[in-house]
Amino acid sequence: MAASLSSSFPSSAAYLLLMLTLAVCSHVGGEQESHRKVDVRSLFPDKVCSPSKGTASSNFTRLTVAHRHGPCSPLHHRQVLSHQQILERDRFRVDWLHRQISSSPTSATKVKVQPQDSAVEASAIPARSGSSLGVGNYVVTVGFGTPKRDQTVVFDTGSDVTWIQCQPCASYCYLQQDPIFDPSHSSTYANISCGSAYCSDLDVSGCSSSTCLYGVKYGDKSYTIGFFAEEKLTLTDADVIPNFRFGCGEKNRGLFGRISGLMGLGRNKASLVVQAYQKYGGVFAYCLPSTSSSTGFLTFGSGSYSSSSNVKFTPMLTDASSPSFYFLDLVAISVGGQRLPISATVFSNAGTIIDSGTVISRLPPTAYSALRSAFRQGMSSYKAAAPDSLLDTCYDFTGYTTVSIPTVALEFSDGVTMNLDFGGILYALSQSQVCLAFAANSDDGDLGIVGNVQQRTFTVVYDVSKKVIGFGPGGC
Repeated sequence: MAASLSSSFPSSAAYLLLMLTLAVCSHVGGEQESHRKVDVRSLFPDKVCSPSKGTASSNFTRLTVAHRHGPCSPLHHRQVLSHQQILERDRFRVDWLHRQISSSPTSATKVKVQPQDSAVEASAIPARSGSSLGVGNYVVTVGFGTPKRDQTVVFDTGSDVTWIQCQPCASYCYLQQDPIFDPSHSSTYANISCGSAYCSDLDVSGCSSSTCLYGVKYGDKSYTIGFFAEEKLTLTDADVIPNFRFGCGEKNRGLFGRISGLMGLGRNKASLVVQAYQKYGGVFAYCLPSTSSSTGFLTFGSGSYSSSSNVKFTPMLTDASSPSFYFLDLVAISVGGQRLPISATVFSNAGTIIDSGTVISRLPPTAYSALRSAFRQGMSSYKAAAPDSLLDTCYDFTGYTTVSIPTVALEFSDGVTMNLDFGGILYALSQSQVCLAFAANSDDGDLGIVGNVQQRTFTVVYDVSKKVIGFGPGGC
């Protein structure tokens, strides 16, 4: 009997140890899981809109966020872009961001633009005054003027000046979904004078007689020029911002699609965040939906997200050369529950921003190489597919109903971990070409960017007052 007990003991101990390990893993939830089973169909949007209820507080302003190219878009005549076009325009934006960060700070440039003078050339505006709008994926609808006129605009954390197209623009406006705003029909519209301090807040400004002009030229050569003015901005019927400063664009050219303009959510004085600081305390939050066939939200104010959303905060950093952008401290990446062997200095030397307008996250090549290697190892049982320009790690899921993919987590300072939704790990071009949704920068010194694919389904909170950025899972 003793011999029998002795021979069975090692396997029994191993079994108990295994059970203890499983109990610990179960206690911490999915944070330590190595793989996640995914329904392949969930990687692709439906043809009909399925709005998300989300977890934004019902007591605060809530705007519906929709993907501009999806079935939930308020743009009925949606622009159809191929994935190749989307990724190419994403490259325009990233190239501009890298140039912006690497260039030294410059003082505001005064450009004498005359919106009613057909001889004006957009080349007078420096290209570093804006990024590429072609990939501004997410839109909201707000009202301008009295009476209110609804306008569908891209919201962008990488821009400051809010602008919409305005009459009279005749041959100088692109085709948009909503009727072009006519300031002559609003009782609350007023131009801003050239001598106003508000005019000095602009990176690019000019004068027409005594009236302030603005100009923004984007990285893809698109541009907008017009009067800098004040108007009533209606976020919801119960939430109005009087005397909101915005660009009333009378010369507009470029890859804007059917949108009316842009809402600037950057950190400089001209942005909505700063203008409405007294009202909202420098706080806003959004959730980007998991696919283009669902919706998210954009909210403002310190109580603009649900207390049950489990938001964890990491420091919001600032770069003196680019004070408009939201920097944070990315310190590590985990794949399959294991932290990758990447020195934290790889991230800190380059710096990282979070950006609502960039699609695919960009990493220093050293970090991306480690991520790609670990991800490929975890996907070794699946057939590789051809790369697609920007995306070099792709798989063929033809014939699969479900797949098991390695988990991926981004780790930030102060112990904040962003366990990515599966829609933040994979970018699906087709069932035969589903790719890792990250890309490498050209150099380890180039700025890292947390793009909007990785932000999907998270409540992302920006608190300029406390200088923190928060992430809460399952926001929409």
